[in-house]
Amino acid sequence: MKKILYTNFQNIDEIIAKMMKDAAIRKAVTRSNLCKFWNKVAGEKFSDNSKPYSMVKGSIMVIACKTPTVAQELLLRKTQLLTKFKPYVESLNMKLTDLRFDAKKWVEEEIENG
Repeated sequence: MKKILYTNFQNIDEIIAKMMKDAAIRKAVTRSNLCKFWNKVAGEKFSDNSKPYSMVKGSIMVIACKTPTVAQELLLRKTQLLTKFKPYVESLNMKLTDLRFDAKKWVEEEIENG
């Protein structure tokens, strides 16, 4: 039986550095980070009833809303939300020009009973 030596391991930092050179991956990670701030921006009242769904045209965030009423309330607060998002967007060196609210995109997450 031939002995196999495992000596060509790459450090996880090296792997991540290589991946981050890919513009598409870098863009996806940055967008994901921006979405993590939604709960802070939306506030407690809306964070359970809405969540980031996607980014379109590079600078428009689509927000899935639990009900059309939530979508309408958020639409009325859009200017305030964009203002609250501004520091996060700037820190990530991104552009966010608009928010779109869509009740049709809402999907309940299944809770696993372990």
